[in-house]
Amino acid sequence: MKLLVQIGDKTFTARWENNAAARALAERAADSAVTVELRDYGGFEKVGSLGENLPADDRQLTTQTGDIVLYNGNQIVLFYGSNSWSYTPLGHIEDLTGWKEALGKGDVTVRFSAME
Repeated sequence: MKLLVQIGDKTFTARWENNAAARALAERAADSAVTVELRDYGGFEKVGSLGENLPADDRQLTTQTGDIVLYNGNQIVLFYGSNSWSYTPLGHIEDLTGWKEALGKGDVTVRFSAME
């Protein structure tokens, strides 16, 4: 399962996990693109509200750059660093070229859409 992740003028391909939360987000993105405003948190991640709950299955994870996870059932988190916490894994960016630069400093708008 793959989705496109667009940040500004950069587009990345994400390989999605095979779980209920990732499938729910993929189904939503297949209907129409999902746009989320993300803010910087802790100097290693961007986090923002999806505006709805997805089926969470949290477990203790140590994330890496490029990981996409669900936090608290309704927050999507994109990592440009690492953290250990309880998350539901959603996916991982396949090619990290330009990932940190695209996330940049401050708030970003991210758009998730289905691959055509």
